[in-house]
Amino acid sequence: MIQTVVKRDGRVVGYNEEKIKAAIRKAMLTTELGEDEALIQKITDRIGIGGQKQMTVEGIQDKVEIELMKSSRKDVAKRYIAYRDQRSIARRAKTREVFVEIIEAKNNDITRENANMNTDSPAGMMMKFASETTKPFVDDYLLSAESKQAVKNNYIHIHDKDYYPTKSLTCVQHPLDRILKHGFVAGHGESRPAKRIETASVIACISLETAQNEMHGGQAIPAFDFYLAPFVRSSFIEEVNTLETLTGEDLSELKEKKLDDYQRGSLDGLQGKARYEQHAINKTVGRVHQAMEAFIHNMNTIHSRGGNQVVFSSVNYGTDTSAEGRCVIRELLNSTFEGVGNGATAIFPIQIWKKKRGVNYEPGDRNYDLYQLACKVTARRFFPNFLNLDATFNRSEEWKADDPERYMHEVATMGCRTRVYENRYGMKTSVGRGNLSFTTVNIVRLALEVMNICDYEERIERFFEKLSKVLDLTARQLDERFQFQKTALAKQFPLVMSTLWNGSDKIKPGDTIESVINQGTLGIGFIGLAECLIALTGKHHGESEEAQALGLKIVSYMRSRANEYSEQYGHNYSVLATPAEGLSGKFTKKDRKSFGVIKGITDKDYYTNSNHVPVYYHCSPRHKAKVEAPYHALTAGGHIFYVELDGDATHNEKAIMQIVDMMDKYNMGYGSVNHNRNHCPNCGYENADTTQKTCPKCNTPFETIQRITGYLVGTTDRWNSGKLAELHDRVVHK
Repeated sequence: MIQTVVKRDGRVVGYNEEKIKAAIRKAMLTTELGEDEALIQKITDRIGIGGQKQMTVEGIQDKVEIELMKSSRKDVAKRYIAYRDQRSIARRAKTREVFVEIIEAKNNDITRENANMNTDSPAGMMMKFASETTKPFVDDYLLSAESKQAVKNNYIHIHDKDYYPTKSLTCVQHPLDRILKHGFVAGHGESRPAKRIETASVIACISLETAQNEMHGGQAIPAFDFYLAPFVRSSFIEEVNTLETLTGEDLSELKEKKLDDYQRGSLDGLQGKARYEQHAINKTVGRVHQAMEAFIHNMNTIHSRGGNQVVFSSVNYGTDTSAEGRCVIRELLNSTFEGVGNGATAIFPIQIWKKKRGVNYEPGDRNYDLYQLACKVTARRFFPNFLNLDATFNRSEEWKADDPERYMHEVATMGCRTRVYENRYGMKTSVGRGNLSFTTVNIVRLALEVMNICDYEERIERFFEKLSKVLDLTARQLDERFQFQKTALAKQFPLVMSTLWNGSDKIKPGDTIESVINQGTLGIGFIGLAECLIALTGKHHGESEEAQALGLKIVSYMRSRANEYSEQYGHNYSVLATPAEGLSGKFTKKDRKSFGVIKGITDKDYYTNSNHVPVYYHCSPRHKAKVEAPYHALTAGGHIFYVELDGDATHNEKAIMQIVDMMDKYNMGYGSVNHNRNHCPNCGYENADTTQKTCPKCNTPFETIQRITGYLVGTTDRWNSGKLAELHDRVVHK
């Protein structure tokens, strides 16, 4: 006798004979003879009694076919079989439509989900084929019924769902020193320890690229300057050794000398060891510059995964005050300023300046000159972004100015905004840790469902009741994914789980990764705070103090619940100000179908990213900063502050410094500056004219650099409709 049924999505449910009756009855009603209740009951009884204790849906349907064929109602059997075939075809039809769009290289939101991927290329097409067929598998076999329903009803979005079956993690901050000192073995390749700056630069690229193929998110280096500094010194000594060979002199004193800085200088008028020292410095700086140039070039040309997709890479730097660390910083910035190829702005790595008082922020600080250079480079090349180590939530009591490994106590971020720092299950650090997975809550939909409640207090109360339920569900879904991820074997991630992830050196290739990954974070994201507040109060937080107060209450509530989930499930839950790219228009389109076009909410093709003031709202940078700043302390999973500058910022590094000053004043964690920059790929000419589409010198169409979700793109050809609509609506802040 049948007791339980295994559904197509893998769930086991109790046997319900009424479903069999309904299916047979439906087939009978399409025939001339119509319904036969006695036969329906007879067939249902036979199947229920004669079946195994547990059967699949398909197995039960096969038995229905057999019983109908044995009966006198062959006409019903034919209709039932035809209906099953139609359902099967319908399930495949959607996949076929998607495949045709990929094959024909159509420009739509499916093929333009990620602006960093070329889905028109063969590799990109293969990756999209895999992605679009994997997602239904996840829905049917890996998600719980409630999670699947929540996605279907537009309450949540599970990021990187196509990577779910791989058990991969999102991102990691590379402890590059482990690889540079000891080398690594990953898959079929291996690397020896580095000895000179050129090798260190290449290994940094290899580390980022290799890990990208083992993960579904981005890669970052948390202390690029500290990690590469020793190889500046070894390269300097190498140059001195060469001089010894050429001159026959003993220069051991010079090899042991501690230098104050590495600055190119003229040899004119210098004699003896002073001349040798400057010559060795000049050669070393030249090598460091070439190594940084090669690093940037490689990170913009090395493809990872499929789709001609370059590594989604980030580097954090700025606080190494040693002569060697300063040399790395200076030459990385100089190389960035020069550009790649024919003077083009480098898209990757996303560069992040770690700003800290007493180190590099105020006149008199050891690295203040490099901070000025960083602002000059940002004014032309958009990077570096700025990470505020002085923000109250980014400080560590363990940080000491004289600690050679103080970077272990400095927060680092992924360029898109993902932040990992606090840790319930190990050392508080960004190094060797990352995000495991994240899911975004559609708080706009929750607000839309209650916006017609006339009583304000009741409206807000009902909203928080709904938010509570969805947050509970999201926490469960993230835990379910964690329980699946932890069963992966270390050997599935040869580099990440042998060298990069903290504690990975203690597990063997055949061990599961369960014992180490709990140091990562599970992110609960949100999107559309502005539209949510318009639905609840009539205004967004940029234009109303009442709305701002409610916005802070909502995100504070999410933060407190995340803390509760951390205790309940034993994980590092955090709230993330979601960097929505492919998601930017998905929520909106579904909500528009359900609720219609509502002014200020569903009348655009996108919801505003996380807690940002809407891109179309005219306000000053200072006002935007004051509104968005309080949310940074609440979103430990990551956040970012954007300012759109007007005019040509190329020679206006003071404008960049003013933005950083605002970040400092309002206790903001991470920010960047956007401005218009046209580049001619033919002759290299650049300007900031928003009205010009072609180069005035050679008439070649301009490439216009734009920032999408933390990273840059030189063309909007691969942007989806939601992000294009948002780009069109952006206004400058002045």
